[in-house]
Amino acid sequence: MSILDSRDQIKQLDKSNLLASVEALPDEIQDAWEQTQTLSFPDTYPQVKNIVVSGMGGSNLGSLVIKRLFKDELTLPLEIYPHYHLPGYVNSNSLVLLSSYSGTTEETLAAAEQAEKVGAKIAVITSGGELAKLAKAKHWPMYLINARFNPCNQPRMAIGYAVFGQLAMFAKMGLLNLSSENVLNLVDYLREVVKSLSPEVVENNPAKNLAYATFDKHIIFVAAEHLIGAAHVTNNQINENAKALTSEWHLPEFDHHYLEALSHPSSTKENTIFILFNSALYHPRVQKRVMITKSIIEQHGYEAQVILASATDKLTQVFETIQLGEFISAYLSYLYGIDPSPIPNVDFFKAEMAK
Repeated sequence: MSILDSRDQIKQLDKSNLLASVEALPDEIQDAWEQTQTLSFPDTYPQVKNIVVSGMGGSNLGSLVIKRLFKDELTLPLEIYPHYHLPGYVNSNSLVLLSSYSGTTEETLAAAEQAEKVGAKIAVITSGGELAKLAKAKHWPMYLINARFNPCNQPRMAIGYAVFGQLAMFAKMGLLNLSSENVLNLVDYLREVVKSLSPEVVENNPAKNLAYATFDKHIIFVAAEHLIGAAHVTNNQINENAKALTSEWHLPEFDHHYLEALSHPSSTKENTIFILFNSALYHPRVQKRVMITKSIIEQHGYEAQVILASATDKLTQVFETIQLGEFISAYLSYLYGIDPSPIPNVDFFKAEMAK
């Protein structure tokens, strides 16, 4: 029996119970929505001319999801700026969202200082740390995350809070439309997805099948339109949970030059797999591109698989994809025989930077 079919075997590896956090995504989303209902923002916030998000790693995933999912609805430029500084155009007519789950991210704290200096409107999403103290002292609107449905306590696994927290904040500011009915329907749908991907489902389990297919391979993700953010979340989770090498490309740009990179080096073909995300809600020409792109990739001797988002609306498609990606990342870590929670390389790097 595969380890993926046995919760007992998984528990022996998964010391922090990361799988429980994967399965709690619907609860995280509902909880984040409920926690943010009491937030309020000054009347001047919806009147800004642009939005800049300062966040690193998992803390900017929500913004990327929003930027791609609500590209037709957002009427303001939204830029994600993962750095120590902000763009030169940020001023008193800008909204700067400071996003740091830990509240100790040095790049975001540096950006906070600059945002205040230029008189930008500032909002904060964090679970504590120096950023929370600063927000309280400066009276900046803040969503202080209480991630009670994240039992492994890994910041990246509070993805429901991080992503939906930002969604709810933008909705509260009137920058996009999101209703409680939308949220409850999404949560109900995801609970069924969780059941279909759990360890108990041995046959026809897409998450397990993709974990087997991607084992010991360089994974190249190819996505488009509203699923780009979801693909990036999957990319991020596989990096940190499975400690696996991934790359990410977007259509239609992929077809304009990367297709010509499939010939060399030939040695990569055995240990590389392309995962393409498709959707019936893509532009028809993009849907056609996905299948032609897959065919060309396979003609060059690479393995390629398609993940088809099956929900009937874009919001649900995004989160069903994120949910699937979380399961894949966990299952892949178990196949590698590792505990997914520790991130020793990142921790070592941070310790060296702190010296």
